[in-house]
Amino acid sequence: MARIAFIGLGNMGGGMAANLAKAGHDVRAFDLSADALDKAKQAGCLPAEDANTAILGAEAVITMLPAGRHVEAVYTDAILHHADAGAVLIDCSTIDVATARRVAEAAAAHGLAAVDAPVSGGIAAANAGTLTFMVGGSEAAFSRAEPFLSDMGKAVIHAGTSGAGQGAKICNNMMLGATMIATCESFALAEKLGLDLQKLYDIASVSSGQSWSITSYCPVPGVGPETPADRDYQGGFAAALMLKDLKLALEAAASVDAETPMAARAEELYEKFANGEGATLDFSGIIKMLKG
Repeated sequence: MARIAFIGLGNMGGGMAANLAKAGHDVRAFDLSADALDKAKQAGCLPAEDANTAILGAEAVITMLPAGRHVEAVYTDAILHHADAGAVLIDCSTIDVATARRVAEAAAAHGLAAVDAPVSGGIAAANAGTLTFMVGGSEAAFSRAEPFLSDMGKAVIHAGTSGAGQGAKICNNMMLGATMIATCESFALAEKLGLDLQKLYDIASVSSGQSWSITSYCPVPGVGPETPADRDYQGGFAAALMLKDLKLALEAAASVDAETPMAARAEELYEKFANGEGATLDFSGIIKMLKG
């Protein structure tokens, strides 16, 4: 088993670090939150007083942070100067492609292997160790990162060179944001037409309207498997995070002159929802706004 530094113990990172400890690794964890550090300790991790202390002697350094600026700051201020020469650097945050590539280049300049490995699956999957990782980086760096990622997930996919993991995550969530809105609109229309929503689910889930938003994350309470809709849209994947990912997608699209009209409209709708009643709700709760 390996010594691992884990920086960023929020809703996702806490569960991920716990699974690494459960797998038998020596996890040195750091977060600015004392409560997060206490939970990590209870899960079998060793809390570190700062990022530098966590990094020393680690074979892998994993970061799970809110945005690109946080990732770049911890790399610049701590990781690049204190990581062992043989360590592999794994950033699991969801950030912009340009920053991911810049961080990888900086790591390479210091002789360190680095990958961007954003996740899909949400808090429940982070806690259960069933995340999907989309990984960008060299074949060699991917090979070194894969065993650690496998201890936290059900699927680890090499998407391509540095930044490709972030690109794949952005494209994936752009699809999710748009399909969830379409799904919510369909159920809202069906309700107004007097249709039985369970019957619509039974039809759409096995026909051409089928999508993950219906079969795995139905936005209607009491229909399909249990989802945040059954908990009044509490927990799950926050609307604010979906908005963040859509903004990243539009930023990426603009950088390569790609047309993304559906993503643009989805971003507008999630902006309205996240800044209103959806501020603390799961992203599927946008059905409440669409129903009016």
